Amino acid sequence: MNDKSKVYFTTLRTTGSNNILKKLEKLVVAAGMTAIDFENKFAAIKIHLGEPGNLAYLRPNYAKVVVDMIKANGGKPFLTDCNTLYVGRRKNALEHLDAAYENGYNPFVTGCHVIIGDGLKGTDDIEVPLDGGECIKTAKIGRAMMDADIFISMTHFKGHESTGFGGVLKNIGMGCGSRRGKMEMHSSSKPFVKENKCRSCKICEKSCAFNAISYRQGDGKAAIDDAVCVGCGRCMGVCPFDAISPKYDESNDVLNKKIAEYTKAVVSGRPQFHISFVIDVSPNCDCHVENDLPIIQDVGIFASIDPIALDIACADACNQAPIISGSYVDDQIHEHHVEDPENKDLFTLTHPETNWQVAIDHGVKLGLGNKEYVIIEV
Repeated sequence: MNDKSKVYFTTLRTTGSNNILKKLEKLVVAAGMTAIDFENKFAAIKIHLGEPGNLAYLRPNYAKVVVDMIKANGGKPFLTDCNTLYVGRRKNALEHLDAAYENGYNPFVTGCHVIIGDGLKGTDDIEVPLDGGECIKTAKIGRAMMDADIFISMTHFKGHESTGFGGVLKNIGMGCGSRRGKMEMHSSSKPFVKENKCRSCKICEKSCAFNAISYRQGDGKAAIDDAVCVGCGRCMGVCPFDAISPKYDESNDVLNKKIAEYTKAVVSGRPQFHISFVIDVSPNCDCHVENDLPIIQDVGIFASIDPIALDIACADACNQAPIISGSYVDDQIHEHHVEDPENKDLFTLTHPETNWQVAIDHGVKLGLGNKEYVIIEV
């Protein structure tokens, strides 16, 4: 890709006749979303529905703008996300929907339904072959995501402890992975049993197709035989006590490559469009039950058909924005006596153990997009 990709941008400045929702609509039209043929087609809108307690997640009002536009063009939109690996309120579809409704994501606010992409227990997925994958051969994607004809992402751009920042690739790659897909990205090994949580209910044994789970004599605790286990993760999905967990032993560089590969598996072969909100840029993911003070001043909203260019544009905009005094990144600057912080990468300052460029460079190698971009302000 030699030509620069187009990334469209609008500020957060408004007037009485041009509020932020109207500006979002104009941005999306200018960036080309309405050029997609939505007529009688299912459109998945991938969005982080927010862990309850965290208030930095995207307001459902933004989603309604996109939903209404898709419906006006004959489409059948639905909001979607997959279940989480960790213990929280989004680890199965029922709790996930409760969390979504609590955060305002219900049909009365957004104008469409929420569908949890990988089903009740995070086991409803489809294996998507990936040509050219360095780390994986088949991505385990939530079935509802893959059943859609068109794929739209709405991303809250923020910091992330494992990927540097949570942008489009993180939202799609990790977010669309089923529970076993998330395990595959986070871990190169097999799940293990947390003995203090195991209640010997034997539900996990019934879900294992490979007879890899047995029970110890005496205390009856479950045990997983790594030599037999294939790492499918279904035992994690069915355990009612969250006693089975991945080992999270994959390096961040490999994790980022896998996220890029999962993203390619999700978007390949169908129309795609991406919107990123550089607002409330918290230092950590919206998966946390809390959100910290934003690290920078709010910037605006970006949109593009190129997920790589969009992530780079948002990262560049963050690095050019004023740092908020008293924020986590401001603390890091003072604690480590950082010289010339205006010429430093904020996400490296925030999470020095990560290199977010890995996912970007791997995504370019996979043909996901272009690092060179031009900003078009709307």
